[in-house]
Amino acid sequence: MTAAALPSRLLMTCDAMGGVWDYALELADGLGRRGVAVDLAVLGDPPGPEREAAAAALPGVSLHVLPCRLEWMDGCEADLERSAAWLLELEARLRPDLVHVNGYAQAALPFRAPVMAVAHSCVLSWWQAVRGGPAPAEWQAYARRVSEGLAAAALVAAPTRAMLAAAERHYGPLPHGRVLANGRSPARFRPGSNEPFILSAGRIWDEAKNIGALDAIADRLDWPVRVAGSLRGPDGGPRRLSHAEWLGVLPSAALAGEMARASVFALPARYEPFGLSVLEAALSGCALVLGDIPSLRETWDDAAVFVPPDDGTALAGALQDLAREPRRLAALAAAALDRAQHFGSDAMVAGYLGAYRDLMRSPIHSVPC
Repeated sequence: MTAAALPSRLLMTCDAMGGVWDYALELADGLGRRGVAVDLAVLGDPPGPEREAAAAALPGVSLHVLPCRLEWMDGCEADLERSAAWLLELEARLRPDLVHVNGYAQAALPFRAPVMAVAHSCVLSWWQAVRGGPAPAEWQAYARRVSEGLAAAALVAAPTRAMLAAAERHYGPLPHGRVLANGRSPARFRPGSNEPFILSAGRIWDEAKNIGALDAIADRLDWPVRVAGSLRGPDGGPRRLSHAEWLGVLPSAALAGEMARASVFALPARYEPFGLSVLEAALSGCALVLGDIPSLRETWDDAAVFVPPDDGTALAGALQDLAREPRRLAALAAAALDRAQHFGSDAMVAGYLGAYRDLMRSPIHSVPC
């Protein structure tokens, strides 16, 4: 790859609600270290002081923030128009070589630069996996916006084959789709003391993470269960834990510390298109107990214990077995750590630079994959 084939400046959208923020900062950090300036356009809730400081510390990264409703939120139409005008003004002023949209609707905007859209998750595939059927009719406008954005993008990426297939199933063929796995820097995480407790992390209110299933069986286990993450969802209603210990919403460094201490990381997810928290736990030396779903199988097969997401008996049995079999526990943690090395930040950045290179070579909205 020659320097001439790479963008010098990139406009990237994201939100600060969950894993996409960590992914965006990891990618922007790697790009900045390779000479690509990144303008990070944050939509939704403001990142907050800690996250703004983390972004400001990255080389070549500039932060732009527009508080607004996101494309999947009720009453988002006016904010979508406002965010569209804001993004087009940013592009006109900053003149990036490429636009990288971590979402959908904005990919259909008339940007001057070629556009790449990354499908991290979506409502229709969430609904199918979590509720077991198609999304209700009130999501038709959302589905139309997603379809239009994917069709307009010069290239569409997803972190797993499972997520790319789900996007095609719900929104139509993606002839220029490719898989670009997420990554995390191993230097951010270190195996630690492996104390006798089970950890989980994520949006506790989100049925997709299914942390409630872990909480429901926590009192049956020899080891305590500790959970980090938000109890309060977008609707403002809190979710309570009955048996697990709630650690609160932890800063990144504190969560990494908990992962280094834990022996097992459990996430019996019904829907998890990649799972950065799982990768972080694996890099921290945890054995993994995960929901048996295609995306997690794709990434962690032979390096984790898989359980049906809605089988509490199987979940409890898997966790009890690991607590009582130290050799198997150690072997599983080692397998997860070995697999996690394939998902480093360097590999992720290299994959994205390859995609950007293809867009730079074919700036018309047609990119061979």
